[in-house]
Amino acid sequence: MQWTDEAIVLGVRRHGETSVILELLTVERGRHLGLVRGGSGTRLRGVLQPGNSLRATWRARLDDHLGNYTVEGINLRAAGFLTAAHAVHGVTHLAALCRLLAEREPHTRIHAALEEILEALDDPAAVAPMIARFELAFLAELGFGLDLSCCAATGATDDLIYVSPRSGRAVSRAGGEDYRDKLMRLPGFLRAATETASPDDLADAFALTGFFLERHAFAPRGLAVPDARGRFIAAVLVHNGQPRYPSPA
Repeated sequence: MQWTDEAIVLGVRRHGETSVILELLTVERGRHLGLVRGGSGTRLRGVLQPGNSLRATWRARLDDHLGNYTVEGINLRAAGFLTAAHAVHGVTHLAALCRLLAEREPHTRIHAALEEILEALDDPAAVAPMIARFELAFLAELGFGLDLSCCAATGATDDLIYVSPRSGRAVSRAGGEDYRDKLMRLPGFLRAATETASPDDLADAFALTGFFLERHAFAPRGLAVPDARGRFIAAVLVHNGQPRYPSPA
């Protein structure tokens, strides 16, 4: 068995004296692991960093084997993340999310969105709304997408400013008037890519996506939401002028 694909590094772990097990998010085959011989050596250490883009060739005798990777760097952007705390925490958080995907199943939209985010990760103002939207898309990829198309109470499609934490559906200003204290705020930029995101919008967006990620992605697997997510959010909110961490509820 053999294939070659473009991929993003999610992480590595040591295996034996000099080898590593490399975890990639590939374009065509989704999250896929393989052994890299000599991967802990100086020649490959800088290549196999989370956030880098590679061309990887996987070989194995049978399809269900771990197999071996040979890799070639395409975009070794990870070195540039080391000087920015938000970028380090952002890559760690994104990798943790992608690690929840089932192995060897294609997620081409997630790969494309992740590639776009990584290209913008050095700009905290630009990347913060991108990651909030990514989390929303990731929930949909797992089968738990929020319905933001119309009001759950009235069916209206405009002035949608809330989300019901129970149903994950949007609620309009009028429809949620009587129980707005029980609803979560829906920032406009999550529905319309053309809208800008204020610091308050970002805080509310991450509170919203964090609530549903914990409920549907992490808690059912017995996992806590990674600390890297909170550290990333704190860093970008400070950069955008709001030094507070959004509540998950």
